[in-house]
Amino acid sequence: MIEKIIEYSARNKFIVFLLVGALCVWGYWALEKTPLDAIPDLSDTQVIVYTEWPGRSPDLVENQITYPITSTLPGSAESRL
Repeated sequence: MIEKIIEYSARNKFIVFLLVGALCVWGYWALEKTPLDAIPDLSDTQVIVYTEWPGRSPDLVENQITYPITSTLPGSAESRL
């Protein structure tokens, strides 16, 4: 099947160039006519924070290090907008 397409294309170069030209014109037309929508990203901000405090319990690390950092990060991003 592919060999027949290649052989036909080699024998009929004008038709191949005409087809390629038509596809290029059609692609340019589609590019110009396609509307662009600016859709904002409305998803929640996700932050992953890894903290280590050797010799301390996980609850203490969560309460004194991780939670203050994660609660501050989304607020600082909104204040820059």
